[in-house]
Amino acid sequence: MTDTTRGGHAHRHRAAVLGSPVAHSLSPVLHRAAYQALDLPEWTYDRFDVDEAALPSFIEGLGAEWAGLSLTMPLKRAVIPLLDEISETAASVEAVNTLVFTEDGRRVGDNSDIPGMVAALREHGVEQVDSAAILGAGATASSALAAMSRVCTGEVVVYVRSDARAAQMRQWGERLDVDVRTARWEDAAEALRAPLVIATTPAGATDALATAVPERPATLFDVLYDPWPTELAARWSMFGGAVVSGLDLLVHQAVLQVERMTGRTPAPVDAMRKAGEHALASRR
Repeated sequence: MTDTTRGGHAHRHRAAVLGSPVAHSLSPVLHRAAYQALDLPEWTYDRFDVDEAALPSFIEGLGAEWAGLSLTMPLKRAVIPLLDEISETAASVEAVNTLVFTEDGRRVGDNSDIPGMVAALREHGVEQVDSAAILGAGATASSALAAMSRVCTGEVVVYVRSDARAAQMRQWGERLDVDVRTARWEDAAEALRAPLVIATTPAGATDALATAVPERPATLFDVLYDPWPTELAARWSMFGGAVVSGLDLLVHQAVLQVERMTGRTPAPVDAMRKAGEHALASRR
């Protein structure tokens, strides 16, 4: 394969994930597996612990060999003022998880979490639903709402712990053109009867709901991947429901990043997933 160029000079391709903390990130495993499967031995992918204060100087210090960055918390919003361009998808949720450097050195921000969610659902046969429920109201919940604008034709009920979070999610619904209704977390067991349930909460937060899984559950999308399965996901599977995992999301959002950064399509989904599964099994 011939190296692409920036500024007329052949360069080694570099990419990395930034965040703080970032040691737990599976992104290096997924991206390196993609490079191997695509026969791109010149490509490298690293991880750097970078916080909001250090982000501007880190990006300014990057040379022409850099093709792109993956961004995790707390940088998804902090990076926006440092960009030359931002996609409509990223702007819709004010969150960038993908930074691509163009050949002329421009910084372009995108969000692969939202189309990654949609792709993960489609892989499990969920093309469209007439209603959905979201557990939680953090940053991932806003991305889930954006994904529902592409998947759900009717009402999305968001289960939250505070009035402030409820107001935020209704505002996101208006912004994303999603019919949002909020409900109390204490009533979250009702969510489990929806055609699609998306759990966006931290580890352990949905454990108490496992006993409320209905006899014939539909589809659960649990964004966690370590530890896995969660108690809710395990119970859901036991009752015959379809389960989409956080690893599915991680793989599909990384697929889009690999394609954007390398220009090679399609990215090797199966090889990336196997690498992620192996890495998680090694951790356990």
